[in-house]
Amino acid sequence: MTSAPLIHTCRSSPEGALVNAYLVETRAGVVAVDSLLTVSDSCALRRNVEHLGKPLLAVLLTHSHPDHYGGLTELVADDDVPILATQGVHDVISRDDPVKEQILRPMFGDEWPEKRTFPNTTVKDGESVTFDGVTFTVIDLGPSESPHDNPWLLTDDAKAVFLGDQIYGHMHCYLADGFFEEWLENIAMLRSRLSSDAVLYIGHGGPAGTADWDWQRGYVETFLEAIRSTDWSDRGRARQAVIARMKAYLPGEELQFLMELSIDPVAEKLGLVSAGPVAEHGS
Repeated sequence: MTSAPLIHTCRSSPEGALVNAYLVETRAGVVAVDSLLTVSDSCALRRNVEHLGKPLLAVLLTHSHPDHYGGLTELVADDDVPILATQGVHDVISRDDPVKEQILRPMFGDEWPEKRTFPNTTVKDGESVTFDGVTFTVIDLGPSESPHDNPWLLTDDAKAVFLGDQIYGHMHCYLADGFFEEWLENIAMLRSRLSSDAVLYIGHGGPAGTADWDWQRGYVETFLEAIRSTDWSDRGRARQAVIARMKAYLPGEELQFLMELSIDPVAEKLGLVSAGPVAEHGS
């Protein structure tokens, strides 16, 4: 192969929330971007590394949601490699993992990994790391789609970007963490910062291009408008109205459960209903 890295997309099963992880194949090794959610999918991801016949050099994490870090133990196996993220992503994963265990164990049973591995190497905004001659640069967004997000640029030209969940590939989205205003701000910032012909490797679906920024902004804004314009005197009817509005925007059903999990927390965040238990997810 040439010296240019090859990017392999590894997508989970539908049962694993259609998550993408990426294997960047260099001349002599492999750098993984994110893991997957379930044990089965993450073991398959590890087999993909072994099929390439090159050592795993590092893992880069894009954000703090458990479908992107949950299978790190299965991915890394016995390899002693750096698992890199910003301090914010590291701290959120460490803080929230016990809660994720309580939520995801009943949902996934033994498919939710018993042992989770966390980032072991932190990086700062704009810091670059190089493995086998291939350079990655991190962007620390802070709260965005998740409580903390840090996409990665591949090489200096920034034409390949591992974006995490800043864009969903025309699938329903998760907004229950409540940082939707920050997410919209980051969409504007990233769109202006990244090359217009960049290839965006995203966490669900894709790859995406710059036109998908409009779709993603529209989805978030439509969801917020649907929440705000709904009569919440009947909570069940209000939920159905929001679902219907989002299905009009995106008729497909892929990851619809994430959107539904987001309705009550966002309505509470906006002060439209009384606060209750916040829905969590694996995305």
